[in-house]
Amino acid sequence: MSYGPPPSVYTESARSADRTRARRRGRLLGGAAAAVVAGALVIGAVALWPSSGGDPKNAAAVRQAPDEVRETHEKTPASAEGRLGVQHDEEKLTSDTRYGPGLWATGKLVVRGVADRLEGYKFSPGYDETAWSLELDGHICATSRDMTADHRTAVVVQPPHSGASAGKGVCDEVVLVDLDTGKKLWQRKMPAADFAYVTNTNVALTKGVVAIGWGHGAVAYDMASGRKLWGASTGAECQDQGYAGGRALLALVKCGRSGDATYRVQKLDARTGKPRWTYQVSKGVQGVYLPSADPPVLAVEAGDIDVTDLITLDGTDGHRAATISMTGYEPLCGGSGYFGVLDKCPGLVVGRSRLYVMSEESTDIDQPADRIVAFDVEKGITAGKFEGRPFQNVVPLRADGDDLILYRRSMDTVQPAAVVAWNSGTDKETPYLYFHLPEDDEGALSDPERTQIAYEHGHVFFGLREMERDDEDAKSPVLSVLGVGSVGFQH
Repeated sequence: MSYGPPPSVYTESARSADRTRARRRGRLLGGAAAAVVAGALVIGAVALWPSSGGDPKNAAAVRQAPDEVRETHEKTPASAEGRLGVQHDEEKLTSDTRYGPGLWATGKLVVRGVADRLEGYKFSPGYDETAWSLELDGHICATSRDMTADHRTAVVVQPPHSGASAGKGVCDEVVLVDLDTGKKLWQRKMPAADFAYVTNTNVALTKGVVAIGWGHGAVAYDMASGRKLWGASTGAECQDQGYAGGRALLALVKCGRSGDATYRVQKLDARTGKPRWTYQVSKGVQGVYLPSADPPVLAVEAGDIDVTDLITLDGTDGHRAATISMTGYEPLCGGSGYFGVLDKCPGLVVGRSRLYVMSEESTDIDQPADRIVAFDVEKGITAGKFEGRPFQNVVPLRADGDDLILYRRSMDTVQPAAVVAWNSGTDKETPYLYFHLPEDDEGALSDPERTQIAYEHGHVFFGLREMERDDEDAKSPVLSVLGVGSVGFQH
């Protein structure tokens, strides 16, 4: 199945750089094994919603309407000891690479996008119990990072085309899926989407609305019925590149051609598509990402192909609140350039009043491998720092109110991997899970550029973004998704 126009020289160079970085991380960890001494396990205060420093039993659960984008509060597991509960392999890889866009954890299932299907897996001692499998009409082109409170999400697919569109890799159908059952709720053909490809299509959810943009057009649908709500016309000087959803809906608008293009960000009325406010991005910016809609946060490439700054905006009127330099940090926006990257930055998490960004790696064996730094969203000043350990990187996963849930990788058989809740205000941490990943896969699974990592309801899940066939044993299964849960967790 074609994915549209071939990758450019730049995208191939970027993918090569990603692989080189991943290999460097693997070598660094392996060479340090003999030098590491087991460290003490730090146990701190629990994370609450919102942060209060009190007893977690008094923390109120988030109350949401079914069609709101899901936000959950985590309870501290009765035991931090982890056990393997999901391990699914992909078989019969007919090409060198099979892509795995999309990973959603509902609390009872983990759902995985692979090639042209979605599959839900149960958490069970059998490690590989498939709850459902949904074959789509074509390969997945774009996925929403979110799901609704009642576990629905949207994907864009590339169905077969005939006539003039045959073989062009057009991604012009959006599907809303129930992640609990695998049922296709509705499917719509996107209008005038002849230039929607896997490289430029983005899909976002906000309350009651599914919005898709592809740089040459856009469309939004009512989530309940699939009825078209509004669309952006093609051929205009300024085009919606895509959207960031959640508690609000932001649009990235590009005007002019590449090289001389300018950008603006707009907060939209999700039901009508009309702007509520507009923020004009400075000229000279080469690219913009939208890691958060509420609070509004922009990640910009100012004169470079990497993110140079984060810009936070006031959610009421869109004026700039703060600018945070990304020198020395790795928000990891953009990824491979496929499957809808506008709102996805796996090295960056945005909470209600804090944002958390992963630092660059250190090559000093006596220093933490990296750290996560918290910033005040309104002021842009540092508000805390969580240190990794030598050769044990830390990765931000998601916010729980203004507390951060993060992953810390293991160190061979000495120090386990961990999921930790960190309160940047008190600098206290609560261990949620300790566990070891399979040794052969640990390097890839712990790298946020190669793997999607999600924590939900006492379980952590790892879904590889690409599954590569073993040339020496082409028929052997390849790991796709792995999950670990607390032995003391109760639903």
